[in-house]
Amino acid sequence: MSASTSIEGSRIAATVTAVREHFASGATRPLTARIRHLHALRAMLTENEPAFEAALWSDLHKSPAEAQLTELNVVVAEINHTLRHLRRWARPKRGPVPLALMPGRARLVSEPLGVVLVIAPWNYPVQLLLNPLVGALAAGNAAVLKPSELAPATASLIGRLVPRYFPDGAVRTVEGGVPEATELLAQRFDHIVFTGSGTVGRIVLRAAAAHLTPVTLELGGKSPVWCDDDDLPAVARRLAWAKFTNAGQTCVAPDYVLTTPDRVPALVGALKAAIAELWGADPRASQEYGRIVTEQQFDRLVGYLPGTDVVIGGDHDRGERYLAPTVVTLPDGGPPAVGPRAAHPVLREEIFGPILPIVPVASAEEAVEVINAWDKPLALYVFTSSPRTRRLFERQTSSGAVVHQAALVHAAATGLPFGGVGPSGMGAYHGIHSWRSFSHLKPVLTKPLWLDTLGLAQPPFTARGVRLIRRLMRHG
Repeated sequence: MSASTSIEGSRIAATVTAVREHFASGATRPLTARIRHLHALRAMLTENEPAFEAALWSDLHKSPAEAQLTELNVVVAEINHTLRHLRRWARPKRGPVPLALMPGRARLVSEPLGVVLVIAPWNYPVQLLLNPLVGALAAGNAAVLKPSELAPATASLIGRLVPRYFPDGAVRTVEGGVPEATELLAQRFDHIVFTGSGTVGRIVLRAAAAHLTPVTLELGGKSPVWCDDDDLPAVARRLAWAKFTNAGQTCVAPDYVLTTPDRVPALVGALKAAIAELWGADPRASQEYGRIVTEQQFDRLVGYLPGTDVVIGGDHDRGERYLAPTVVTLPDGGPPAVGPRAAHPVLREEIFGPILPIVPVASAEEAVEVINAWDKPLALYVFTSSPRTRRLFERQTSSGAVVHQAALVHAAATGLPFGGVGPSGMGAYHGIHSWRSFSHLKPVLTKPLWLDTLGLAQPPFTARGVRLIRRLMRHG
């Protein structure tokens, strides 16, 4: 280990220790402190909107409107929702007491977990860093934030603002790349939130296991679309917007479309018209269309195009990291498949970019078979006017969420849990689900000494006493 590495490790350990000492002081626990911290977080966003917009443009070519829509507004809405409901969430609640323990009283009292680590990705570097922080602060925790080094302007801005808005040290940031993240994961935390790839998610989970730290993992995957709706202009507009927003770099972006062969030509035509309507005849000239985050990601995405039939887009420029909204079909290579058995790489792994494959299948039932043959996705989008088809996908597939007649929008539904299942993630947050994730709901049971019914459960036992306690316990 070099001297510089050792110094950096010591600095990170000292940061975590300082945050833990602040939590141990009890300063974050009172409801007044939680509300104050949420107001501070909201002020950090609303008082620096132009700076956040400029940083997001620098990192991802996000327009001010898109920065507001997909980053700032989402977090501010989460804060406002939490402030409206926090007093009710935090109020102790009466708990049930079984007949065998009567007379007795029980309460459910929420308490913070401690120090929460949030490791954010680069694609939504504000929303996915600060949205979990809302729940952590609401529950009375302290937090350490690790913004993504691949969104350097945003990371630097947050690193400068956090000490100004959280001068008490309840929230601190650690900037840097893999070495800093590795050093952070070597520390003990009380909860870890990670959003990113499954590969790194496994690393986070292994590190958390060393301290038996609970985790929330949001890992993405290949979120499928089923389409058999006849209103193709409306479907295509919603589908194109959801897929190509942020240049497709969204964990819940539609990854591929399943539809019947007869619908493919009309769907391609509708998508072409929708893309032109949203971003113009030349999306490169649009101020509303994003760029690929790095040359490495650009090269990976362009590498998917050979061997496909590019029916829309395909234009790209490495110097600008520009890849046009692109729709592809695949030569007939046998039964449709997604995942490791797929014939083409574009269907084997999460695309995470502006390439949308259309995969013909014979029916909705075959689409269900394709989806179920691989990992459970983070989201499933169903465009159909048939209630029967909707029920088919709801009942016979498993995914983090199902959205009918739209895509992407559930991520902004503050009151709904956002999370994956299996390989697409574990745990969930947003609204009350965030508060629950970052709280321990502690049962407090009081059993008075008078009327000592516990004597029935203590030796010496009698046949009559055993019969009575069995009846009481089995009553539930």
